[in-house]
Amino acid sequence: ARVILATRSARRGEAAASRIRRETGNNEVQFMHLDLASLRSVRAFASTFLHQEPQLHLLINNAGVSAGGTTEDGFSLPFQVNHLGHFLLTQLLLERLRSCAPSRVVIVASSAHCAGRLRPESLGRPPSGLFSTFQDYCDSKLANVLHARELATREQGTQVTCYAVHPGFVNTSLFRHAPPWLKPLLLPLAWLLFLDASEGAQVVLDCATQDGLEPLSGRYFTDGGPRLPWPAGRDDRLARALWEGSERLVGL
Repeated sequence: ARVILATRSARRGEAAASRIRRETGNNEVQFMHLDLASLRSVRAFASTFLHQEPQLHLLINNAGVSAGGTTEDGFSLPFQVNHLGHFLLTQLLLERLRSCAPSRVVIVASSAHCAGRLRPESLGRPPSGLFSTFQDYCDSKLANVLHARELATREQGTQVTCYAVHPGFVNTSLFRHAPPWLKPLLLPLAWLLFLDASEGAQVVLDCATQDGLEPLSGRYFTDGGPRLPWPAGRDDRLARALWEGSERLVGL
């Protein structure tokens, strides 16, 4: 496969691409810059990609942050990076996915969607309260599950299919922004009990490559296969409202 690693850090992205080329012998692995915290960057990436790359069969929306803060576009950082940026990217690349069908979109979600509380009238604004950053993260993960569900509905008959994935609890740098009081508890737990990155990638790769998943488009997957998401993740009315609100927020 020809693989484009679309990442925010040029240094880390180039290093990852170089390591993959070296370990696999596949020279068709390239880095391109993409910062999901900037809708301007998302549009620039999509424009460059569509100009340079004639084929797109698989889009994996994998980036995620758990930090608080606000983006240059005025949205909460977790909600934009984890959902809005991916939503805009997918929409900008959707016609190419259709023209190269059968094709797939895999959205990395989380079981944290169980605590998500999306309110269409306040999308993109950080929630209030003592645990607002954690709530913001959970809201963005619910948005991931609903994004996959609504995209699958809208793409019926196009041979573009979509899957939301909970990769498990994975020991990555996702928790580097955790509050200082929480890190002494969280970090040893992560080292002892969490999956490493290669293990966490497995269910994502399964949804990307496994034959016969097309009838399960829109479903939520864990390492045990397709699972029912929590009730909010099955709310079709909320999925439509999220889609329409996201279009408005990103200017589509």
